[in-house]
Amino acid sequence: MEQLWGRRMAALIIDAIFISLLMWALTALLYPLIAMTNLYYVFNFWLILWGFLIVIYFTVMEGKWSTTLGKGLLNLKVQTKDGDMNYKRALVRNLSKFIWIPLLIDVAMGFRGANKGRYLDDYVSTRVIRLE
Repeated sequence: MEQLWGRRMAALIIDAIFISLLMWALTALLYPLIAMTNLYYVFNFWLILWGFLIVIYFTVMEGKWSTTLGKGLLNLKVQTKDGDMNYKRALVRNLSKFIWIPLLIDVAMGFRGANKGRYLDDYVSTRVIRLE
């Protein structure tokens, strides 16, 4: 079980780096426009935009392919306990990833349960498995 959690954490770090690179590219593309219009206050909302981008990324990737870039590199997959993975389940299980503090609460609440996983995974009947 500890090895799976280590892989999940490494996959999350890989995904966070990928999303950070996307945000960096978006900033580089939009900065000239922001500078010309003197709308620097837009950067005050960048953290909120980053949170939405995280949720959208994980929802789309897991809803369509049951994996993300990080999970795919580490041979992990999201699996449902009673049906097919879909966008609704992917959205609900990833709501806690909007900015990082709710994710810590989700993991802490999940470890108090019987399955020792994330609370939202239990709520939508999903789990992360290692592919052989």
